Amino acid sequence: MVTTKIIPPAHNAYSYPLLIKSLLLSGARNAPEQEIVYGNRLRYSYRTLNERIRRLANALTEAGVKAGDTVAVMDWDSHRYLECFFAIPMIGAVLHTVNIRLSPEQIIYTMNHAEDDLVLVHDDFLPMIEPIADQLSTVKGYIQLSDDGAAATGLPVLGEYENLLAQAGCQFDFPDFDEQSVATLFYTSGTTGNPKGVYFSHRQLVLHTLNAVGTLGAYTGLPLLRSDDVYMPITPMFHVHAWGVPYVATLMGIKQVYPGRYEPNNLVKLFREEKVSFSHCVPTILQMIIDSDEAATTDLSGWKMLLGGSALTHGLASQATARGMQIHCGYGMSETCPMLCSTLLREADFQRPALEQVAARIKTGVPGAMVDLRIVDANGQALPHDGTAQGEIVVRAPWLTQGYLKEPEQGEQLWEDGWLHTGDIASIDALGVVEIKDRIKDVIKTGGEWISSLELETLISEHPAVASVAVVGVPDPQWGERPVALVICTATEQVDASALKAHLHQYVESGRINKWAIPREIRFVADIPKTSVGKINKKLIRENELSL
Repeated sequence: MVTTKIIPPAHNAYSYPLLIKSLLLSGARNAPEQEIVYGNRLRYSYRTLNERIRRLANALTEAGVKAGDTVAVMDWDSHRYLECFFAIPMIGAVLHTVNIRLSPEQIIYTMNHAEDDLVLVHDDFLPMIEPIADQLSTVKGYIQLSDDGAAATGLPVLGEYENLLAQAGCQFDFPDFDEQSVATLFYTSGTTGNPKGVYFSHRQLVLHTLNAVGTLGAYTGLPLLRSDDVYMPITPMFHVHAWGVPYVATLMGIKQVYPGRYEPNNLVKLFREEKVSFSHCVPTILQMIIDSDEAATTDLSGWKMLLGGSALTHGLASQATARGMQIHCGYGMSETCPMLCSTLLREADFQRPALEQVAARIKTGVPGAMVDLRIVDANGQALPHDGTAQGEIVVRAPWLTQGYLKEPEQGEQLWEDGWLHTGDIASIDALGVVEIKDRIKDVIKTGGEWISSLELETLISEHPAVASVAVVGVPDPQWGERPVALVICTATEQVDASALKAHLHQYVESGRINKWAIPREIRFVADIPKTSVGKINKKLIRENELSL
């Protein structure tokens, strides 16, 4: 233990806790009349946002919510969700963002495991909650969220959201408390077992927010979110706080547009009409946007898009770039709050034509400030940053979850040897650029060699007839595993398996892949299974392939 010098503070000095309430101060101060927009239904100012957050705090308190309680939210991306991001943790309660795309059994499990006390539920999700309400053992009441008049329900509803806010006082003195207090909770589904509860403290969320402000706006090579931008999330607010960007946008006081339920044509309309300049989403949503009818007649130039959640293929990135979109990639996971790395373009990249920048834009990027990231071998030994060595990414940063709720053994496994283990295989080059090669569980092991499913996907995606692709490994008695590709063709072009294999042979000849990496089987499908947050569900694909 290093001995350091500590000087006691003045007796009356204020020890400033890092609490979410502090993130509200500058937005309303710098841009009090800036807009918060909810689809085509509602718009109001930051001044009103702060008042509504105080009214919500009063309404929750009058409903019996106290510090330490857990409040669940089931809503589309809305102004209400943004208000809950602040009001619930600011009164000392825990915000549980329920993944509304889980199965009923998983929703029951997560809400009981979280010990939810109160549920704020949108009318659209009443049919989901009503049949399971008697199985939610800790829930004491509900607040109804309505867009078009409250729907009839047999739930013990305390009131409709807007009516409760109208009746609540507009002043609330948010208290100070320990910055290590849990602020938010959500559940991430793994490959086996029940979903795991990931939680973050006020301190972690404030530090992640402050870091993201710098990461997304301070660097010339990463000009994504600045004071004159218009922000619209296209990552569900139940998923890692919409990557934490609503906190960033509110701190900065920029215009925010919440689209409600994701519908590609509506998203493009909002982009056009509200002059949206920055969004973030998973690649599958980007593909849906580009393929939408509205996109066909809309100039998408200037739409800055941060992609994450799963690998962005060269083909999809090229499509977006050709439409004028500015593509960057980000890397993180639920347990990391999530931002760890992002694409950082250098001067030489900007000097090339846009389509020639794609290869640099789809790389995982460089670790952000305060992110200590390395790759290690199976024994935990650090590997060189030479662009060749491949190992598991392990990381330390001040905003990483410290474990899983009520599952200490899983938390110890996550934090083996004092590093958070991501389960991702990557290389790091001499400039510090990280390049994800695959998930440990998704890498294909054939004949003693490793094949990256992600690399195969990006190479297949470069064929102009391919709209979407997923590659998985399935058991093979001779080679251990063999790759199988699932392909969705574009609406305008078709291709057969032999043509795609011929397309891949050019990369064998150039030495990029070995000949045994070419999938023996290429299946053409109408849809590729996705997880609840829009990622390609390779676990389900493997299970389906084995059942054929």
